[in-house]
Amino acid sequence: MDKVLKRLSTSIPEFCASHWLLRLPLAVVFIQQGLSKFPVTADDAATFDLPYLVWWFVAYGELGSGIGLLGAAFISLKALSHLPIISEVSDMLTRFSGITMCSITTGVIWTSQPESFMDVVLYDNLHVFLWVGGLYFALRGNRL
Repeated sequence: MDKVLKRLSTSIPEFCASHWLLRLPLAVVFIQQGLSKFPVTADDAATFDLPYLVWWFVAYGELGSGIGLLGAAFISLKALSHLPIISEVSDMLTRFSGITMCSITTGVIWTSQPESFMDVVLYDNLHVFLWVGGLYFALRGNRL
């Protein structure tokens, strides 16, 4: 039985580009949300009871983190990754984009003023998934 499972496990091909299955939709959601806030106005910020400066950072942070997550993956492709500085820069850009995503999503969750942690986990699934996706890239970087 053990040999059968081992043979089955080794016969399944490895998909080394699986990070794209998480990276691409996460980046698209953040880019889309960032673009939906343009042009950045004080009236839009007031709608959410946020100062204009916070709203500005949210809009540009969402757009920048999505573009950064995709850009870091593209510059770390095999054609460029043999250069030592490219590898480090793309890794740090991925990590920075991930922590930016976590920060913005944390702010969104706090702004909604949930009654308890369980309310967030049970009823705010989208933001939990966005937060966990950002945390994954913040902790893992491009070391895939």
